[in-house]
Amino acid sequence: MFARVTLFEIDTLRISLDDALEMYKELVVPEAQKQEGYEGMYVMRTPEGKGLIMSLWASEEAATAGLVSGYYDEQLAKFVTFYRVPPGREHYEVVFAEPSSAINT
Repeated sequence: MFARVTLFEIDTLRISLDDALEMYKELVVPEAQKQEGYEGMYVMRTPEGKGLIMSLWASEEAATAGLVSGYYDEQLAKFVTFYRVPPGREHYEVVFAEPSSAINT
């Protein structure tokens, strides 16, 4: 399993964190679910608008395919007017996972 990590910072004067999350759920999650090798994601944030999205992928190829196809940039573009700074991106191999349950709020 591989993880793609995106660090972001939302401008909370332009959009509330709750509205940004709902927009993400409506516009990005369904598109992620269509990607081959997609295995889920975690979205984390601070009250100030800093956050991290960790998407999980079956293989390194699946994790990086969205970069080649343009999928990743298309998803970022949906929020371009709400970022304080451009998002950062990293890829990691998941070498241990121990999830106790899914979090849905």
